[in-house]
Amino acid sequence: MEAVFLEWFSYLLLGAFAGTVAGLLGVGGGLIIVPVLVVVFSRHQFPPELIIHMAVGTSLASIMMTSISSTWAHHKHAAVIWPLFWRLVPGIIIGTFIGAAVADLMKADSLRIFFGVFELLVALQMAMNIKPAPHRQLPSKLGTGLAATGIGGISAIVGIGGGTLTVPFLVWCNTTMHKAVATSAACGLPIALAGTLAYTITGLNEANLPDGAIGYIYWPAFIGIVITSMLFAPLGAKLAHRLPVNVLKKVFAVLLVVLGVRMLMQ
Repeated sequence: MEAVFLEWFSYLLLGAFAGTVAGLLGVGGGLIIVPVLVVVFSRHQFPPELIIHMAVGTSLASIMMTSISSTWAHHKHAAVIWPLFWRLVPGIIIGTFIGAAVADLMKADSLRIFFGVFELLVALQMAMNIKPAPHRQLPSKLGTGLAATGIGGISAIVGIGGGTLTVPFLVWCNTTMHKAVATSAACGLPIALAGTLAYTITGLNEANLPDGAIGYIYWPAFIGIVITSMLFAPLGAKLAHRLPVNVLKKVFAVLLVVLGVRMLMQ
């Protein structure tokens, strides 16, 4: 009974932290959720070869609900560029399915290393506040589709909503930061939906799935994370107007370095 309580407490606490950070800094929770779930799943003795895949799949599933909430908030402020969103969606969905298929073929260690390196790169970008200079318009439909496919593919492999990739791309294409963030939040929903479906399907053939899992999605973790992340995201948004966000971004970058290094050394 105590073990079950601690497990659920871990998911609720993780969701609260991820939701607060998402609201405060505008970054998705996947970069936190995946490495923490790897630790929790390891302590509950899930099959080692499935842990990282289940962490990524469950992270994508949890992003579904937070994306809906975030997109609605941005939509009310008329910040989402819906024609651009629909232009990106086909490539995002295709890329997400490709990324999930690639992740399924990757060994656990390879996927873990890929995630760790990606997390360190995001930490570097955040710590140095590297931003692309807006100096061009959106490429052709083919170019936009290829970019969207790449965003979806990488996001599916590392279990994120794609904001760390979509926002820089849109800013580079002369989209204002405010609308880039809003449109990126909307793009997180098709990534999460397609990713959840893909990780469910690709994981169905695994024989050693723990109870509570369907494919690579572990639903108890999904429920716990979603409950508190939805509650704490608005709190983070309020704190963003009262706290030194630039300083907090650097602190968060240090946390990402710690998590990324742990993933590489695990």
